[in-house]
Amino acid sequence: MKARQLWVGAVVLASVGGICAALLMWRPAIVPAKPPQRFDSAQVQQGARLAEAGDCAVCHTRPGGQHLAGGLALVTPFGTLYSTNITPDAETGIGQWSLPAFERAMREGIARDGHLLYPAFPYVHYRRMTDGDIADVYAYLMSGPAVRSPAIQNRMKFPMNIRPLVSFWNLLFLHADPLTPVAQQSATWNRGRYLVEGPGHCAGCHSPLNLLGAEKPAQHLAGGTVDGWEAPSLLGMANRDFPWSSEQLVSYLRAEVVEGHGTAAGSMRPVSLSLANLPASDAEAIAEYLLSLKNPAPTLPASAITRPTEVVGQTPGALLFEGACAGCHGPAAPMREIDGRPALDRTSALHAASARNFLKTVLEGVPATPGLAGPVMPPFAASLDNDQLAALASFVREQAKPGQPWADLSSTLHELRQEAQ
Repeated sequence: MKARQLWVGAVVLASVGGICAALLMWRPAIVPAKPPQRFDSAQVQQGARLAEAGDCAVCHTRPGGQHLAGGLALVTPFGTLYSTNITPDAETGIGQWSLPAFERAMREGIARDGHLLYPAFPYVHYRRMTDGDIADVYAYLMSGPAVRSPAIQNRMKFPMNIRPLVSFWNLLFLHADPLTPVAQQSATWNRGRYLVEGPGHCAGCHSPLNLLGAEKPAQHLAGGTVDGWEAPSLLGMANRDFPWSSEQLVSYLRAEVVEGHGTAAGSMRPVSLSLANLPASDAEAIAEYLLSLKNPAPTLPASAITRPTEVVGQTPGALLFEGACAGCHGPAAPMREIDGRPALDRTSALHAASARNFLKTVLEGVPATPGLAGPVMPPFAASLDNDQLAALASFVREQAKPGQPWADLSSTLHELRQEAQ
């Protein structure tokens, strides 16, 4: 009798658990909305500004594709996702989404029809936005041209190809609340914090992730990896070997070449180009907030560890620098006078703990942005082999950080060549 009672109890508990799990993984659809209505022009303009700050077009526009029509491949450790169409097309976009449906997606990661969105869509951060700002972004998106662009099938690995399992991810990590202003800080600082932690979702790239792809709270903004690039730590920027000033950081955020630091490249390049379309006051606010963040790790004074980049010997690396790099980056390079590009020993890539960003920049170059003036660098993937790249990297690293060579040159080069295939 006792055994039977235990068995019945176990069955009941299992049934209740199964029902709870089913309820957790299921969300109702929201009734389709009528065709988009007209919105106030000021609201649409504010929504456009927020969408630019949130990099919506960066992820939702594939190369050569129509604006916001989706199709960009997003490679993650769990498989490849393709961004979706967020134009107001009724069949393939969000044209049937009401404002409540859009708010639910932005705050809970749930589509209008009830399916769960993968957290590559940064709803973890967008949920920090105000009701008014989310409504403004909705107005902007719904006021744009409708583009027919069906979704591309994702290629996710097991078990993340089972979408309902995302509900358990949300249960573990979806806890952030909308931001409230910090009374003792300035309005500019609070604006910067809002842009960084909310629509700008900077931590999505600049924080390390755990095994489930969630940000590690204890290392918030301490640096991460995205698209094969190392996103550097945003902590202690005002107190580094080569500290950032507010003016330098504002210029960098707006895609300009900055004396002493260089210019945004890789995954940061399109972000900086987006920020350049916003009022300078937004970049100034972001800079004020970021420069207030402290780094718990102490740093040495720059004078103790650096020296100017010079071709100081006839080593293979020195010869490669003289032949391939000095024309633009050498002490007497004309381009340094024209656009203010720094000596290589001052760039963040050469002061990073890993050689990845420097090598990736040399391999891929910095492509021109159509219609915009800016730095351009040719790729060297086809003209330099791994031995030459390693020699060049060793030489310039020694100029920037004497006695602190990179230990990962060979393995990183191998990884980058594999990633490019």
